[in-house]
Amino acid sequence: MSDLHVVPQTWRWVTLSDVAEIVTGNTPPTSSSDNYGGDIPFFKPPQLNDLPVTDAPETLSEKGLEKARLLPPKSVLVSCIGILGKTAITKTYSATNQQINAVVFETSVQPEYGFYYTQTLSNWLKEHSSATTVAIINKGKFEVAPFPLPPVAEQIRIVAKLEELLSDLDAGVAELKAAQKKLTQYRQALLKAAVEGSLTAEWRAKNTPAETGAQLLERILTERRARWEAKQLAKFKEQGKTPPKDWQKKYPEPVQPDTADLPELPEGWVWASLDMIGEIASGVAKGTKRDADTVVHEVHYLRVANVQRGYLDLSEVKTILATQRDIEELALIDGDVLFNEGGDRDKLGRGWVWREEVATCIHQNHVFRMRPYLPETLSELISHHGNTFGKRWFQNAGKQTTNLASINMTMLRAFPVPVAPAEEQLEILEQIQTQLESLSQQERATDVVMKQSVAQRQNILRAAFSGQLVPQDPNDEPASMLLARIRAERAAKSTVNKPRGRKAKESAYA
Repeated sequence: MSDLHVVPQTWRWVTLSDVAEIVTGNTPPTSSSDNYGGDIPFFKPPQLNDLPVTDAPETLSEKGLEKARLLPPKSVLVSCIGILGKTAITKTYSATNQQINAVVFETSVQPEYGFYYTQTLSNWLKEHSSATTVAIINKGKFEVAPFPLPPVAEQIRIVAKLEELLSDLDAGVAELKAAQKKLTQYRQALLKAAVEGSLTAEWRAKNTPAETGAQLLERILTERRARWEAKQLAKFKEQGKTPPKDWQKKYPEPVQPDTADLPELPEGWVWASLDMIGEIASGVAKGTKRDADTVVHEVHYLRVANVQRGYLDLSEVKTILATQRDIEELALIDGDVLFNEGGDRDKLGRGWVWREEVATCIHQNHVFRMRPYLPETLSELISHHGNTFGKRWFQNAGKQTTNLASINMTMLRAFPVPVAPAEEQLEILEQIQTQLESLSQQERATDVVMKQSVAQRQNILRAAFSGQLVPQDPNDEPASMLLARIRAERAAKSTVNKPRGRKAKESAYA
């Protein structure tokens, strides 16, 4: 423990196992419903939020408890698999799953003191975790975690001061979290109002656009057909063929939107399918097998991780080998609307707009691209619609397997999109951008205060466990004598034969 900070002379650095019993949880077989539904709370890491806990979503029966490990009240819980260092302190008899190590302190150690201290252990846990895909601290490693042991009287003073300081701080953090939640809700409400037309209700009452949404859609469909015909003629020319007389009859008509259960749109708006208003394409597949003589080039490409809901995360844009033809066909251009194929259900249809942030960038086959036929259909509005109304629509339409969910090209083509008059679209986007910027400023300010609160909490805890939060009293029994008494009590306990069963466990922790 040579790398530990200095503590007062009356303190001692020890390990957790010197002053507590470490109990790793266990999950009774879920195949037997008789193991669950009793009165013993069964805690898992999601219930650990650095707060006292009483109730859990799951409970164990007497039968289930036989296959678990009963913990006494005031056990300190620490998550040791996955997200390391989440803590809680129990108020009742309880049990945990195997992702949690419980710390049952000796009677001479204040459990609340230990609870606050374990909240400072996350960095130590990460440094000593096993180097696997999922971070793990096993019981053996956890037992030797360092623990600063002050005199009992000072433990009591530290806990009282921490509760005084942290109660106000935690109340402020709770208000900040509530504010963050309200800002998120308002953002969603704003976008929903925008794509449904209520945001510009006053504007419509005062303005009559020169062209309705239906008329705009007719122009879009005319452009759609014109582009198809131009491509066909170019293909005939490239092949040196004369177009047959009936070639125009092979035009693929766009998918019509199913409007049966769709909300009513404002006057002047019309429902269209995504297939009507833009060209949809899938991307390049990773691991594509090619002939040895095929010429390929390294190019940036977008993955599902890059395409978030309402923004692009370009912190890591990977590269892939692709043919020149793939690059020409799949290179993203300004205004392309991106939709995720899937993965987890919350990723279905998630997307945003490409604005040429990276030069020469294509997309993989798990990211669809929609390219509007006319610039009057604003890409950001299409994407906002996909991220609000579309979130549930894609979840209902998507295919679900055991672990993954996905949408395909057919589903995406059928996705219903409201088409508003071009003038109103511009007004909607202007109002959205103004209000979103205001929201973003509030969110950034809230985030700064939240980070400051977290830092302040850590500073308070750091002061507490270095002996700087409360004064030392020379009359306190030093930790060395406390540690000797704990060892003597343990030695005496080890000579007593313990009965078995739940009552025995309860009496052992009494």
